[in-house]
Amino acid sequence: MFQKLKEGLMQIVQDYNLTNSQICITSNALTPEEAIGETQRKDFPILAGKEIMIQASFENGKGQAFTDSPAIFKGSLEEVLKLDVVKDDYARALFVASLNAIMRQVGLVENTVHCKNGEPELCAQRFLTYIKETYGLPKIALIGYQPALLEHLSKEFQIRVLDLNPETIGTVKWGIKVEAGKDDFEEVVQWAELILCTGSTICNGSIIDFLNLKKEVLFFGTTLAGAAHLLGLNRVCFYSA
Repeated sequence: MFQKLKEGLMQIVQDYNLTNSQICITSNALTPEEAIGETQRKDFPILAGKEIMIQASFENGKGQAFTDSPAIFKGSLEEVLKLDVVKDDYARALFVASLNAIMRQVGLVENTVHCKNGEPELCAQRFLTYIKETYGLPKIALIGYQPALLEHLSKEFQIRVLDLNPETIGTVKWGIKVEAGKDDFEEVVQWAELILCTGSTICNGSIIDFLNLKKEVLFFGTTLAGAAHLLGLNRVCFYSA
């Protein structure tokens, strides 16, 4: 998968007459306030320091990636492409953010910068309407604990949630028990009719588990912007910039 993404990025470089020498990538870890602003809800994972938003820049294009392995970097695209994105979590997050920044700059993708302040709540409300209008009332497997989405969707849908954070697994949120992303994966996915999956699964590599499911998979968030375009994945992100 990552080889395909690298090849796709190099094709973009060729198609838009860019060269490695022209492309200088910088990245840095954002504070929670820089990433998501001032939110009324205080239980987003990023506010608890469980995930970090890194932001890469290429000219005016900005691309972000949620990860627990943030990297600060300044260098060329050639250096980014040489990183071991399969085995190195830091390299993977940097590559994903860089891909988003470059594709945003050339106009191939939008919604690469996370929404802020009150917008995550508005996004969750929009998701509820969108899913009902698009899919009806499916049983939903939410992949990745996202509190606003879980609260709003649990009001009208049967929903189960998988997460990898041991501090979250086993807790009950809005009447829904958070289940283990690895141990409970098969049961929950088999039960569900719609998989609602965070795009940040590309940074921890678990996205592989969702690419060939014989079920509808809807990805969300800014992290997967570039990869979703190149891989033909279904992604929505309503209030990001």
